[in-house]
Amino acid sequence: MNKICVVGTGYVGLVTGVGLADFGTEVICADIDESKIKVLNRGKIPIYEPGLEELVKRNVKAGRLSFSADVRESIRQCNIIFLAVGTPSGEDGKIDKTALFTALDTIAKNLNSHKIIVTKSTVTVGTGTEIIKYLQEKGAEKSQFSYVSNPEFLREGSAVNDFLRPDRVVIGTESDEARRVMTEIYRPLYLIETPFVLTTIETAELVKYATNSFLATKISFINEMAEICDFFGADVHQIAKTMGLDGRISNKFLHPGPGFGGSCFPKDVAALKNHAKRSGLETPILDAILKRNERQIEWIFEKLVRMFNGDISGKTIAILGLAFKQNTDDTRESPALKFIKKMQLYDVKIRAYDPIVNKKITYVKQCESALSAVEDADVMALMTEWNEFRNLNLAEMKSAMNQPKILDARNLLSPKMAKKAGFEYESVGRNVRFLNEDEQ
Repeated sequence: MNKICVVGTGYVGLVTGVGLADFGTEVICADIDESKIKVLNRGKIPIYEPGLEELVKRNVKAGRLSFSADVRESIRQCNIIFLAVGTPSGEDGKIDKTALFTALDTIAKNLNSHKIIVTKSTVTVGTGTEIIKYLQEKGAEKSQFSYVSNPEFLREGSAVNDFLRPDRVVIGTESDEARRVMTEIYRPLYLIETPFVLTTIETAELVKYATNSFLATKISFINEMAEICDFFGADVHQIAKTMGLDGRISNKFLHPGPGFGGSCFPKDVAALKNHAKRSGLETPILDAILKRNERQIEWIFEKLVRMFNGDISGKTIAILGLAFKQNTDDTRESPALKFIKKMQLYDVKIRAYDPIVNKKITYVKQCESALSAVEDADVMALMTEWNEFRNLNLAEMKSAMNQPKILDARNLLSPKMAKKAGFEYESVGRNVRFLNEDEQ
């Protein structure tokens, strides 16, 4: 009978551990952070992810899921070890594997039986070879372990569904036995005809970076088109819709906005670029993706400045949305925070509201509602696509504001309704000066 230890209870580790338990396998989620384990053992979830708390409670009650701060003992009890520790990137894009190799040290010292070691953490191509060599250098015999690369494709805000109903499962290994065991673990997905990609370690490592870089390419492309549309008076939404009708393109990730953020896209594109260039390869497309994403915030900021005839000093800016996207409390690489930091270079007052983000951001006055955030504000900037921002009471918002101005960086509102409510309205790629009534 298989028993799994998931090392690391961050975003990926927790969702992975809970999901595997829901497939019917006994799982221990282990972490050296004792405070985090105490929180989990009290039935609390340290991250915001829709559906996760219910899944945790169900599997703990069924006896399939437990949490432990004793990583060594957890490893010794299990025959399959999933590594889901953080691999953050530095300013140059190079990922930091310190936590990964620290976990490997612990594994090497506790190989009391044959273990299948599975990397869920996002790592650059070639890391699997490094891991195998490292374990052998630490005294592990080839007969004591097998290695698998099993990349995750979880989207924050819909991670539970992504794990339980994935588009595909990628298993990269040189071991026939490890391949058999991994397909057995994911056997419930056969019932819903999930495609399995059985491949090499190197291909499995690279496919995650290729996927995220391509999706980031689509976002950067439509954002660049939005700026072009804005200049010439075209509607980026009609362009995106028409492009999406082409089966070769599809409409996914063709949504203009303030740029991509979060823990994956910025890190993964930069890491792939760094890793390729350190190997002597040129990456003009990856370079352009990151450059456009930086440009997007600059362009949004230019829009703000133009709304005040070139001078925003002394203005009060209300920011609606701090998370990098809806349905998460993650503010890593958030366009909203980048926008705020850009404004901090000027003499402005910044107020903000986010329905989920509750961690203190020292340089922002955080408010309890959208209405309190816009009180006496000179402009309201919509930066995260929370559903509640799509149905704001514009008359109420206007009466609370000092000036009726909206900078809609997510294109959540109808230009026609905003103008009807008496607002000066600026959006992304929908130059309202050129829109017909039917298009608004």
